[in-house]
Amino acid sequence: MSELTDNQWQVAHVIARQIVQNGANVGELKKAMAYLRTCVDAPDGGAKFFKYLGYLVSGGDRIGHSKKTVDYYRGLNDTCIKYLQPLQDSPQTMLEILGWAGRLIPYYQASPIAELANASMEIETESAKQAAIKAAAAEADFAVGKSIEAVIKAIKGKEVTYELAGGIKLTQKEPKKAEKLSIGQPVQVEITEMRETGVPKKLRLKD
Repeated sequence: MSELTDNQWQVAHVIARQIVQNGANVGELKKAMAYLRTCVDAPDGGAKFFKYLGYLVSGGDRIGHSKKTVDYYRGLNDTCIKYLQPLQDSPQTMLEILGWAGRLIPYYQASPIAELANASMEIETESAKQAAIKAAAAEADFAVGKSIEAVIKAIKGKEVTYELAGGIKLTQKEPKKAEKLSIGQPVQVEITEMRETGVPKKLRLKD
């Protein structure tokens, strides 16, 4: 089991609160998780999961045990689309988030209604690619002034795309040097500016 990022923990909490507010129970969530487990290793496992949720919504009146079942499925579908769809390329991460959401549901079921009503449901979801970039940046320990190796991935006119450690790509103008570079060429660059996320924002091609 991989360790969830802070953002993914927030997603688990939000899904749990949303399910409780929708009046659904953990049983409906477990059914969805059971299906996700069957396709978690498939290349399109995430997409299959969302297709399955859509089927539950469209066929809920035939497979449900009460008139409220369709509303439960619809709420679960809407919640997963909103908070998990950016992660559909990583079904294992989706499964882990849903697993923790299921564990958190009893806590929120016992919480005062006011706490649920005042809890923020708006968070910035993070795609698997974004999470991977953050992890790669942390491991590389980027910093302003640090010299690192990069590979030229693309050249369009005066714009050059560099690929750094962890598959991080950064494009910037090289008006005086672009024509002397070639795709696939390894180069040394110096970080001149950083983003708050720990990823380089600007580079300087070293002579």
